[in-house]
Formats: sequence, structure tokens, C-alpha cells
Amino acid sequence: MPLLRFLPEATNINFIGARYYAFALDGLLLLISIWSITVHGFNLGLDFTGGVEVQAKAAYTISQEQVAQIRGEISTLNFNDQVIQTVGGGPCSSPEGSCVMIRVQPKANQDYNAAAQMIKNELGPKYTYLNVQVIGAKVSGELLHAGIYAAILAVVMIALWVAFRFEWQYGISAAFATGHDVFVTAGLFSLLHLDFTLTSIAALLTLAGYSINDTVVVFDRIRENRRKYKRMALADLINLSTNQMLTRTILTSVATALSIIPLYFYVPALGEFTGSILFGIVVGTFSSTYVAAALLLYLPKPAGSIEEKVPAEA
Repeated sequence: MPLLRFLPEATNINFIGARYYAFALDGLLLLISIWSITVHGFNLGLDFTGGVEVQAKAAYTISQEQVAQIRGEISTLNFNDQVIQTVGGGPCSSPEGSCVMIRVQPKANQDYNAAAQMIKNELGPKYTYLNVQVIGAKVSGELLHAGIYAAILAVVMIALWVAFRFEWQYGISAAFATGHDVFVTAGLFSLLHLDFTLTSIAALLTLAGYSINDTVVVFDRIRENRRKYKRMALADLINLSTNQMLTRTILTSVATALSIIPLYFYVPALGEFTGSILFGIVVGTFSSTYVAAALLLYLPKPAGSIEEKVPAEA
């Protein structure tokens, strides 16, 4: 027996009875996301707007104070946007953290190669320049479209897999729940004006995989209980299955969050990635528990349900 049990082994929560409150909250999140994306759009990062990336190496470990100094120096060049952070590993490991990555978005009609040379001139000869990359507007636009298509395709393929693994009703519920989680998290980027980059797309795809994991676990228990309790109504079956998996769902979400929280506080470069994942864990757990299974009530009943055999009471 565990020394500490902070969650009960068995719960009896009426999830189906509370579904309208869950749908209302869900609808509010969707409306806020739609409004923010429509009105504000996304704060596209350099990956999607084009820019210049310069990686410079010093003979010493670059401190955060020196990063702030470099940021001030680059700010005098008046670029539209800039991201500056230290880099380790590879040639930057001797000494560790001896490289700084500078990414800027030049002004309109400003030559990108000239912008890279301006950065070198500003930093001076005390740095060795390991890599200079120029990302054109056409390439960055293609990356944005590819990222959007990847996120949509991921949701569609997840829905098709769930429909094949279970039944088509489950596939539709999974598509809505997973798409909802991805869209609401994307809305968070828009609402808080976070940089939307390739890392953000990676966060959304990671979230889609995490979200469907919880949803499939609940669906699998529903299918298992349908075989065991052949005369139980679908609503009661959903309540029973969700309660049986609730402790597992919460413990999994907490364990995942605990593994990400240190990255959020101690790796600033991954702050937006880890922050969006933490938000997605909360939203994904909510949708898997309250929304995904409850949507089955509004679709044609799965084969073998008692509702197909016994007329519903008035």
C-alpha cells in the first residue's frame, strides 16, 4: 500500500451530468481563441517572417550579463525583431556556453547580407563567426504553410486511426477533442503575443500526441465496459469508465507537468515551448475527461449499445 494516497482509488463523479458546464467552458475557450486569432493573428517569429541568424563564438563562457550587453548593442541597429541567446555543445563546448546566437529581422527593403555584416561590425573582432544564415521571405512563408498543414494532417490521421481502432463515432470525437486542444493552445500564442515559430508548431504536434493518449485510454475502457455491462446505458457507461480512469489520467498529467516545469524555469530559451505544453496538458486533460467521451451521446450510438435495443424513456 502506498505511504501517501492523495487521490481516491474509486470516484463517482457525474461527468455526463456536468457536460453542459464543460461545453460552456469549452465554447468560451474556443470563442476567445477565434477572436484573438482573427483580430490579432500570430506574432510570427523569424522562422516564418524571414531574417538573419549569426552564431558567434567567444574565447570564454558568455554570461547572462554579457548577453544583455550584446542585446543592447544589437538594439542600436534598429532591426524589426531580434532574438539573442547563448548556445552550447559542439564547438561551443570549449568552454561550455561560449557561443551566442543572434537572430534578427531586417527592415523592409533592407539587404539581408548587409544586415549580417552590420551585426559582425557591431560585435567586432573579439568573436569568431561560426555560421551565418539568411532565411528569405519565400522560404519562411513555405515553412509556415507546411507547419499548418502538418498540424491539420496530424489531427486528421489521429482521427482516422481512432476510427479504425474503435468505431467511426470515436474517431469524430477524437478529432474534435484533439483539434480543440491544438486550436486553443494556438489561441494562447495569439492572445499573449508569444513568438510563433517552428518550435511552436512542434509544441502543438507534441500536444496532439499527448491529448489523444488520454482520450484513447478512456475510449478503450468504454469499449471494455461495453462488453462487460451489456445492459448499461451509454451515459452511465461513460461515467463509469471515466471515473475508473480518472486517477490514472490525473497522475499521468501531474507526472508529465513535473518533468516540464524545471525546463520552464531554468531554460528560458524553451519558455514558450514548455509554457504552451503545460497549458496544453491542462486543456487536454479537461477535454479528454469531460468532452471527448461526452460527444458520443450526440452521435449515432455505437453498435451494441442498449439504446439500440430499448426505447429511451420520455
